[in-house]
Amino acid sequence: MKFVLAPDSFKESMTALQVANSMERGLRRIFPDCEIVKVPMADGGEGTVQSLVDATGGKIIKVEVMGPLQTRVQAEFGLLGDGQTAVIEMASASGITHTSLKNRNPLFTTTYGTGELITHALELGVQKIIIGLGGSATNDGGQGMACALGVKFTDSNGDAVGLGGGHLHKIAAIDMSGIDPRVAKTEFIVACDVTNPLVGPNGASSVFGPQKGATPEIVETLDRNLSLYAEQIKNYLGISVATVPGAGAAGGLGAGLLAFTPAQLQKGIDIVIHFTELANKIIGADAVFTGEGGIDYQTKFGKTPYGVAQITKNVSPHTPVIALAGAIGDGVESLYDENFTAIFGILRQACSLEQALKEGERNIAFTTENIARLFALGIKNT
Repeated sequence: MKFVLAPDSFKESMTALQVANSMERGLRRIFPDCEIVKVPMADGGEGTVQSLVDATGGKIIKVEVMGPLQTRVQAEFGLLGDGQTAVIEMASASGITHTSLKNRNPLFTTTYGTGELITHALELGVQKIIIGLGGSATNDGGQGMACALGVKFTDSNGDAVGLGGGHLHKIAAIDMSGIDPRVAKTEFIVACDVTNPLVGPNGASSVFGPQKGATPEIVETLDRNLSLYAEQIKNYLGISVATVPGAGAAGGLGAGLLAFTPAQLQKGIDIVIHFTELANKIIGADAVFTGEGGIDYQTKFGKTPYGVAQITKNVSPHTPVIALAGAIGDGVESLYDENFTAIFGILRQACSLEQALKEGERNIAFTTENIARLFALGIKNT
């Protein structure tokens, strides 16, 4: 028997690798000699660095950078097993977890630290950088990131423009002459699962600004500033970013990456599937196991289990796909039309969230063992 284990992390409970290890323990209780292929997964958001590092035998590199509030913070990025690819979650440097409810203000938060992470990766001689967008505390259009890479933004007096979305309206000139020359020689792949443009009613400020501390008045200011910023990018770089789908991701960091690096925006799950070589690993499998903390009708909009189910359908359409979840939500039955064979909740009894998180690995192993018993029964009766 061959089983491919390709789960996402269970948020605040287990990494994707821990989930896969727990699945393996359950399976080996029934099939001790089975072939197990573990492929820790993610969808481009939180956990992507760890999953790709685990899946490729890479390593985590910890560095100190500027946080979103312009103070120094500890951040990290991954170097994949090939030694040529770095993977960055912008939230590690510029995420909302570096702020509190009291000090969130997207007029002043910056992506400068994300640019520093890129520079640290370039120092390692990488040829490719994967950047996951999401969880940001920022609304600066990637201006801070660009500054860290050597781009100069000056006002009408020739002075440097400050960091943060509240200063973007002051930009009178953009000077690219000082940008790190390694940027142009590096492939940038950006994991972006939202289609919001940079500006307008569906843009970065209007949709995501309030959760970052923006009042209605601040949202209006930020959107106006980003519009002026986009105009200057068009004037000096000849690149239109205002209405590009995905440009509004991570407070407009999507736009900044499109403007100042040779970036391509892709779906996060597609990136992870490619770099883990999941398709090849599924071939010949008797079953594929996946899962995440919560599964519901939204899973089919780019979440990890959906991506695993679809790639399985493409390369091995008769292989069953089994999903495990800590919680099963509304509309989950629609997933059975999306190549899911069965979906199991892992909780054995009603309990507190704290207890559910604590017992996650044990519950994963127990549930997987019970599923394996059904496989064994089917084999016995054939």
